[in-house]
Amino acid sequence: MSVAEFDYVIVGAGSSGCVLANRLSADGRYKVLLLEAGPKDNYLWIHIPIGYGKTMFHKTYNWGFYTDPEANMHDRKIYWPRGRGLGGSSSINGLVVMRGQSGDYDHWAQLGNAGWDWNSVLPYFIKSEHNSRGASATHGADGPLWASDIEEKSELMEAIIRGAQELGVPRTNDFNGGNQEGVGYFQLFTRNGCRNSSAVAYLKPARGRKNLSVETDAQATGLILEGRRAVGMRYRKHGVLHEVKARREVILSAGSLQSPQLLQLSGIGPAGLLRRHGIDVVHDLPGVGQNLQDHLQFRLMYRVSKPITTNDDLRSLAGQARIGLKWLMNGTGPLGIGINQGGLFTRILPGSETPDIQFHFATLSAELAGAKPHPWSGCTFSVCQLRPESRGSVEIRSADPMEAPAMRPNYLATERDRLCAVESIKYARKLAATAALKPYIESEYKPGAEVRSDSEILEFARENGATIFHPTGTCKMGSDRMAVTDASLRVHGIAGLRVVDCSIMPTLVSGNTHAPAVMIAEKASDMILAAARDQSIAA
Repeated sequence: MSVAEFDYVIVGAGSSGCVLANRLSADGRYKVLLLEAGPKDNYLWIHIPIGYGKTMFHKTYNWGFYTDPEANMHDRKIYWPRGRGLGGSSSINGLVVMRGQSGDYDHWAQLGNAGWDWNSVLPYFIKSEHNSRGASATHGADGPLWASDIEEKSELMEAIIRGAQELGVPRTNDFNGGNQEGVGYFQLFTRNGCRNSSAVAYLKPARGRKNLSVETDAQATGLILEGRRAVGMRYRKHGVLHEVKARREVILSAGSLQSPQLLQLSGIGPAGLLRRHGIDVVHDLPGVGQNLQDHLQFRLMYRVSKPITTNDDLRSLAGQARIGLKWLMNGTGPLGIGINQGGLFTRILPGSETPDIQFHFATLSAELAGAKPHPWSGCTFSVCQLRPESRGSVEIRSADPMEAPAMRPNYLATERDRLCAVESIKYARKLAATAALKPYIESEYKPGAEVRSDSEILEFARENGATIFHPTGTCKMGSDRMAVTDASLRVHGIAGLRVVDCSIMPTLVSGNTHAPAVMIAEKASDMILAAARDQSIAA
């Protein structure tokens, strides 16, 4: 059987993988293959921002993972949506443009990861960005990935901003300059009212290149190794097993759940885990799948006294037609915005020098994120702790690559995380009670007036807390015993193999993860191409 050969084989066409496919194939010198387990991004609701609600539980475009029962969350199995198809989670996420705080990246560098401090990564954020406001010292205007303003201001969001100002939080028009503190409107990854995923921004312009091949419906099953060198990839497409070879490198960009899974399936990971499942140990790398971190959100919902919410727009066929026509005419209105319009970053924990919580404000309410809106005017204050202390794990359940791994986030495992959960919910209530919001907030739907004491609030958090879709850290970069990659994202002890996605984060960034995933891939592309040039010179 002849085996196709490429210079680079990239696994996963998500936020990072699409960037790599574009950058590594750009000059035509290298032959690149991009493997994606899901389908093409042809589904209309992927591209309409409010379609987030249509893809949240979609069986084709969403992996629809569940965690193991969470001991600190009343043994609930918590739903973890992850994108499946071109664009990965960037095709189904909430569209929020958020880089995190400068201190997040300086901390990575302090942990021994040279070149990952804020001043070093900022140029890659700028390179990736096409900001609707134009270029500045911290923003780009020539990159592939659009960051667009919400042009229409919301009456309710304006009241939320005024309420936060009553609490001493300043209004801001930019959460992405390194200092997040403030309240204001998000910028969104949209272009002319449509989602600007990694597939749209990076992959689509590169699809015509003769040296780039893209295989969809191709689920990677394991690495091909020669000793301790990665030389290719096995994948399954329409029930048929295939192999491809990589002359230079294999790059895992399958995300924080499936990149560690592929390493473990290939014999790279904690030796005890691998042996339990009958997998030969190629390299005992104990950190693979450990250090799992995620943002746990608490959703407070309120009945609104005026018919000014997205619930009202969606309640009738006439309202749906009206907002549909508005989007078709000029790409604006609720369909062009999505779910969350604005945010707030502030400090609530003792000793915090920078914001430690984030709010997502939605002029919409539903029992579950992505579910059918309530039949009354409603809004949601979703709040999360930015830098949780709790750590979990991702581990294979068997040697079967088609079986989802065990996901154990271990939410609320520390006293500080539990304190933050209670205090963040109390802060949300304080905001809802401000004078600015008094004309708008009719009553609290959840948690409800009967939930008052700290112990009752914590019980609400345990019973209702859910992911805000930011799992990270399971192939962390570093030089300690539990590190999986070095600062160049090369897997320790295995030649020809890198991991390039949010799993390499040693600590979770303070905010949404799509922009950081793109930055990581932009930086990795430069490192990979520089290594190739060095090899050519040496040869």
